[in-house]
Amino acid sequence: MAQSNCTQVIEFSLAGFTEDPVTQVNLFLLFLLTYLVTMLGNLGIIILIRASPHLHSPMYYFLGNLAFVDLSFSTIITPKMLVDLLLEKKSIGYAGCVAQLVLFQIFGVTDCFLLASMAYDRYVAICHPLLYPLVMSPKCCFQLVAGSYLMGLTNGVGQTISMSTLSFCSSSTIDHFFCDISPLISLSSSDTTLSHIILTTAASLFGVSSILVILLSYAAIITTILNINSAEGKRKAFSTCTSHLITVSIFYAASFFTYLNPSSDSSGGTDKWAVVLYSMVPPMLNPLIYSLRNKEVKEALRRLFKIK
Repeated sequence: MAQSNCTQVIEFSLAGFTEDPVTQVNLFLLFLLTYLVTMLGNLGIIILIRASPHLHSPMYYFLGNLAFVDLSFSTIITPKMLVDLLLEKKSIGYAGCVAQLVLFQIFGVTDCFLLASMAYDRYVAICHPLLYPLVMSPKCCFQLVAGSYLMGLTNGVGQTISMSTLSFCSSSTIDHFFCDISPLISLSSSDTTLSHIILTTAASLFGVSSILVILLSYAAIITTILNINSAEGKRKAFSTCTSHLITVSIFYAASFFTYLNPSSDSSGGTDKWAVVLYSMVPPMLNPLIYSLRNKEVKEALRRLFKIK
């Protein structure tokens, strides 16, 4: 075969964002601030939910897991990216690259299904309130969360198989700031047919199924709200899912812009910023959205800090 004389690389170089030192320092400060807000916000949400008994409900159980996944999702790439912004040589070993790729894919898909589970939770709460305690039992909530992690793990296994079929001989420079599957496929010197099949199948299976659950849930929610006679009743019903709807909109708008824009196969500079939008902005904004818009969270904060 053509690959018989291939010497597999043991280390990749990362192109990063720019080679301009001033711009790198500015980006370092920007991303450091973003990561600190993400860390404090998501850790704060997790601690607040655990410390506040009146937040021990299905919605906040899902929110706590979402905060953990968002924190992990951001941590997979941001610390390494911050270090690289201060170094002249940006590199990552093959094993580290595979680990980063797989974990990023695991938590990315888990995030999708947690958002879908939260949409289903809001659907039951608004459309079938009398059945809510029965349907959203602790066992059901655990199964939904465990299923979300299982879907993420399944995606991670698929991407591991995809990565194992790729050979890298002609070049070891990834035109990105971390190890993502698309630029690695573009860099490979081997037949990438199987990798493209796995990537397309995973995107279709996991992405479409999770967004379908969300769309169907909110279609039923909107129909139910429109059938409520009083304006106050409509306002209260809609307010219970506003925070989640904003979170879903930000996450999927960013992810669609990242993976469905026409230049996504080229891994150009625009795509790098699209991935930043997808991987760093939603994890930072989600805690702020739930803290600023949710009365129960704000009340829990007042009780925790004994603010009158």
